[in-house]
Amino acid sequence: MGVSSPRVTLLWSLLFTAVLANSLFPNQTNGGLTFPNLIDTTTEELQTGLEGALFTSCDLVKAYVARIQEVNSALHVVTEINPDALSIAAEHDAERANGTTRGPLHGVPILIKGAKLPRDSTVAAKLRKAGVIILGKTNLSQWANFRSNNSTNGWSAYGGQTKGAYFPQQDPSGSSSGSGVASSIGLALASLGSETSGSILSPSQVNNLVGIKPSVGLTSRALVIPISERQDTVGPMARTVKDAAYLLQAIAGKDNDDNYTLAQPFDNPPDYVGACVYSSLRGKRIGVPRNVIVPREGDGPVLSSFDTAIRTIRRAGATIVDNVNITEFALDRYLNSNASEIVLEADFFSGLPSNYLSKLVSNPNNVRNLVDVRNFTQRFPPEDYPDRDTAVWDQALDLGFNNTSPQFWAAYQENLEIAGRQGFLGILANYSLDALILPTDYSAGLPALVGTPVVTVPLGKSPGNTTVVYNERGTLVESAPNIPFGLSFIGPAWSEANLIGFAYAYEQRTMVQAQVQPYLSPRVQLADVISARNIDMW
Repeated sequence: MGVSSPRVTLLWSLLFTAVLANSLFPNQTNGGLTFPNLIDTTTEELQTGLEGALFTSCDLVKAYVARIQEVNSALHVVTEINPDALSIAAEHDAERANGTTRGPLHGVPILIKGAKLPRDSTVAAKLRKAGVIILGKTNLSQWANFRSNNSTNGWSAYGGQTKGAYFPQQDPSGSSSGSGVASSIGLALASLGSETSGSILSPSQVNNLVGIKPSVGLTSRALVIPISERQDTVGPMARTVKDAAYLLQAIAGKDNDDNYTLAQPFDNPPDYVGACVYSSLRGKRIGVPRNVIVPREGDGPVLSSFDTAIRTIRRAGATIVDNVNITEFALDRYLNSNASEIVLEADFFSGLPSNYLSKLVSNPNNVRNLVDVRNFTQRFPPEDYPDRDTAVWDQALDLGFNNTSPQFWAAYQENLEIAGRQGFLGILANYSLDALILPTDYSAGLPALVGTPVVTVPLGKSPGNTTVVYNERGTLVESAPNIPFGLSFIGPAWSEANLIGFAYAYEQRTMVQAQVQPYLSPRVQLADVISARNIDMW
């Protein structure tokens, strides 16, 4: 990560001493002041501490960097730490001391899903404007899992193999792998991920997080590496619904550099934080599309927890409308058609040069299109080719057409039909439903095809007698005791505020997140940083 130095070595010696001194009282300094535990603190708790001068943004940056240092060699979560994070924190502390704050995220460190960019993406610029300290970049699945048929979630040539923290060698899911693990064990308050189909939802659920996959066009994708302009979206991954809502509030809105955002039906986004109301489910109609749940071996605990969640939602005042199923035609095409692959491949082939490669300030290998990128990948040793193939790109290049062709349009129209009129959008309209619910494992695919929102919230964890199952490479554990799973709320386009309210109402009644603990997490806390500061050794 490029942060080792004599000063860092001294820092570690001081923190180790402080950790030992505070081991019996991990959230207290010697002065008896109570500090938030960084593995489960919230936006509002941090703001209270910052406003009350209990600690500073500089303290937060130091604590989070130390926590990253403590576990990163084992989990490979963070690829880069912002070298300016501490100086930015000092500026934000000075602003606060002068009575100026930029909003509820002022001076709070956040991690973002990372790749080297010529300038800030729009969402990163929005975070900075909101007062966020971008602490660094997280590892991800190479090319957002859109390169190989035989790679692994959370592996990249730059960052190595990310692992989850709920079981040794845990598959972190992807492609927002590092963002998921980092948020789950308090390496920052929260993180940003991106999704084409499942890349926020899946790593959020297996890392015991809330993940918001926004409507396509709610958040800008400018300078985000594209797969499909019709499906790509950027969203938050956090430990609570309200924390995720705060982050979404900061990044949502129109952007002239992404014309999809100009279709938003509002000039200013709704109040997503204000949507976090305990009674949000009262009087709502919530549907359960059972026929998209195709149980797999080991799904018993998930389905049992899902049925328990249905009862909780009913007790919260909602009407449950069960077995509101997609049509048989839609189900067949969803499970068996290759239309969704055609759309992604053609969009990627067309969008990569125009929406990303052409915008690079530095391009030393002169890669201008997918053919160039594949050639570079196949000859550059760190890319681990041919052990990790380029089969997805090969198929995209073999397609023989781009996203302006009649063949593409036919595939795209099929997607809209099976996910729209005959799918989830049809169900929502025909039964006058406010939302659908599903186990998160089954929630990503159809909303991805039509660009509609999903919010996942912790639902439970696999029991102690779960069989340990490795991936095909034998390198990561896909199934094991203690691995979390989630519940998804699904709605029509631009319904994020409603979904956030429903997820919050469920979360507050169950508090599942606090019941599932990682096997590995950092020990360094704010109290340790304050102790070191108080002896004037920083």
